[in-house]
Amino acid sequence: MGTETIVLLSSREIEKMRQAGKLAAQLLNHLEPMVKPGVSTLELNDEAERWTQAHGARSAPLGYNGFPKSICTSVNEVICHGIPSAKQILQDGDIINIDVTPIVDGYHGDTSKTFFVGNPSPTAQKLVEVTEECLRRAIATVKPGSRIGDIGAAIQEYAESYGFSVVRDFVGHGVNTVFHTAPQIPHYGTRGKGKKLRSGMVFTIEPMINEGTWEAEVLDDGWTAITTDGKLSAQFEHTIAVTDQGVDILTLP
Repeated sequence: MGTETIVLLSSREIEKMRQAGKLAAQLLNHLEPMVKPGVSTLELNDEAERWTQAHGARSAPLGYNGFPKSICTSVNEVICHGIPSAKQILQDGDIINIDVTPIVDGYHGDTSKTFFVGNPSPTAQKLVEVTEECLRRAIATVKPGSRIGDIGAAIQEYAESYGFSVVRDFVGHGVNTVFHTAPQIPHYGTRGKGKKLRSGMVFTIEPMINEGTWEAEVLDDGWTAITTDGKLSAQFEHTIAVTDQGVDILTLP
């Protein structure tokens, strides 16, 4: 996950991160009306790329360690890093996580959201609601002096109280002019454990919550991670900054 040194950002750098984060949030809002049955994930990708370029930014995922597309589109049992494709057509009842990271002025705005395609099942609806609430509860723990374990514990306690499970193979991460850096932010853990949070730390919290087992496998394409039992997975992600006051969400429209 890149360097182990945790970089603390100045208020000027955090403002740069906010500009990138704001564009990322606006991109998700722009794509949302397209999320409907009959649309391919490649169409979402191509519109995201067009929109990002039109706003003077570039897509961090494109070419990152060989990733072939501009956004990640993770449908149903895909946990993360789904590759957009012309063959993948959204169906009524699907859920899709769209993960975007535009680079603005060298800084990365990293956010994702799970959308409903048409009418989801009650299970899909509950999973998505619980995952979004997991992110909200995790962000609420963040302040100087609290610990990384507090973040994971908040997510794990809430998700497991509904019989869902927390993916362990993929974690949140530090982000700035570098896409993935220290610290790692697991979405499970023990309160009071892990590194202490300090003002100026900027990282993503991006819980991936599964309907069944937490276990994942990566397909032969080297990217697409799926649930080993084929059940649903949902994810929400914000980039946040630790401030003297507590927490600042940088990926809001």
